[in-house]
Amino acid sequence: MSLYDEGHTVAGWTGVALATVGTSVAGAGVCAGSGVLVGTGLGGVVLSGLVTWVLHLAGWGKPPGVRPRAEWGMRVRDAHARGGHPGCLGCRLAGRGRRSDGALSVAAASVVRDGTGVEVRGAAVVGAGARADVGRGAS
Repeated sequence: MSLYDEGHTVAGWTGVALATVGTSVAGAGVCAGSGVLVGTGLGGVVLSGLVTWVLHLAGWGKPPGVRPRAEWGMRVRDAHARGGHPGCLGCRLAGRGRRSDGALSVAAASVVRDGTGVEVRGAAVVGAGARADVGRGAS
């Protein structure tokens, strides 16, 4: 199982099932030459996205990122969904997204000569506070 466990939720599986039915109906419409079936199928695909979004906001989805193994089950509801997940586009579209603690901006790299023939290269991190982990690799 993946460390991130993305998509193994009621919202994810419901959305995939509805999208599969929608694309199947649209495909049958293409084969039959029926614009009504194609339109109905594409409407089903749009509906699958909306249903997935609503289920995510109701707590049946998972936020992006690493979660504890105890919260990996499909039947585990997310108690923090009402407040919004940081970095989640769906929560931000619903007006629930929390803002991050501070903006992170990286200034252009600077080169300083220290008189010994060695160049010191670096970048300044502005506004990140204790969260600045630029250049530390994967954390």
